[in-house]
Amino acid sequence: MPQYQQIPQKHNVVPPQKDNVSDRIRMLMKLRTAGITDMDVLSAMENIPRDLFVEDAFMEHAYDDTALPIPSGQTISQPTVVAWMTWALELETRMRVLEIGTGSGYQTAILSKLARRVYTIERHRDLLDMAEERFRHLNLTNIVTKRGDGSKGWKEVGLFDRIIVTAAAGEIPAVLLDQLSPGGIMVIPVGNSVADQILLRVQKAENGTISTQHLMNVRFVPLVQD
Repeated sequence: MPQYQQIPQKHNVVPPQKDNVSDRIRMLMKLRTAGITDMDVLSAMENIPRDLFVEDAFMEHAYDDTALPIPSGQTISQPTVVAWMTWALELETRMRVLEIGTGSGYQTAILSKLARRVYTIERHRDLLDMAEERFRHLNLTNIVTKRGDGSKGWKEVGLFDRIIVTAAAGEIPAVLLDQLSPGGIMVIPVGNSVADQILLRVQKAENGTISTQHLMNVRFVPLVQD
């Protein structure tokens, strides 16, 4: 796996599009090999151009199955992790989704193809500005953005059918559980260090009972409170 030491200081918000059909096919084949079989998830991954969300310096790796640096010390997750997290949500087109950690906006864009509305929170203004420009470029009109502390959720909106967290928490935040609808699902990485992070699928039963399922080991940046 390539090693990346320096995050570029200059980047295009909307990189020049190239003929990347073969790259996208290669990525989709990797996803299928990894066990992703949901056709809706695969279609969303195929139709959202990952190179639009990648820094110029790493453009040649845009469709590799690897995480890549973005500004503010953050990363864009590898495609297989994005696909598994999306699949684990069991999305339906009528659902409202809360995303904690917009980052580059890639995961957000994938979610927007599968849900009725996506509410996404990012604490870094520069990342949010760039993500919003990408959403406009792709004409994704069902995304609502907010700059703020994602660990607090978005209680003004009400309950969410699904919640996805793209940063690792020390434990499942109670405030996010409170904002998850009965019957809802949350996907969240949990761990106090990068070495011991696990991806959890959290289900909230109609009676409020919480159950968890360990999906895989992962590596995410920490969930930071403002």
